Amino acid sequence: MLRVLLLTVLLMAASASAPAVELAASAEQVRPLLLGSKMPEVALRTTDGKQTSLRTQVDGKPAILVFYRGGWCPYCNLQLGDLRLIVKDVEALGYRLIAISPDRPEELSRTMSKDKLDYVLLSDSRAEALAAFGIGYRVDDATIEKYHGYGIDLEEASGESHHALPVPSVFIVDAQGILQFSYSNPDYKVRVPGSVVLAAAKAIAERKQYLKPES
Repeated sequence: MLRVLLLTVLLMAASASAPAVELAASAEQVRPLLLGSKMPEVALRTTDGKQTSLRTQVDGKPAILVFYRGGWCPYCNLQLGDLRLIVKDVEALGYRLIAISPDRPEELSRTMSKDKLDYVLLSDSRAEALAAFGIGYRVDDATIEKYHGYGIDLEEASGESHHALPVPSVFIVDAQGILQFSYSNPDYKVRVPGSVVLAAAKAIAERKQYLKPES
């Protein structure tokens, strides 16, 4: 009896401590993290399906975190290709470039191969990172039906039934994990250019003295 009671208490404690995934009702209602906020610690998966965390992937370095909707989105694929053009430059500044989406690991691998990407892709299939960064929302039923007409299945892409997507966003955090730059736009067709991301990363690096300003 005591063992059963103890097990019940432990299960209740685990349930109470598990973070709830809070998502906005629409893309227009998201509330992204503010500048100066601490980077959330969230669980993610690598392209080979291994569990990891954002902190592990950032590894104490400044980082550029790009949230995109999925490999099924043509605007996302254009953005991922654009970022490929700046990856060597941002790495030379000391940054890690990481792109995160609700796609399950198998979908990430396809995207990585198809677009010939040479930076890190991580799976947030449970939408925990989307919620933690304040950019996640639930896609309404009408849009889900419209997507089906285009051959897009969000449940197949993520392996989950939450119908969650991020507002496409870019965050830059410093080596202490503090948010120094952010861009989010509810209009998924509008993405911040890679050249702007690079310029912001360089300005932050100079301000934080990751490198010396050019004379």
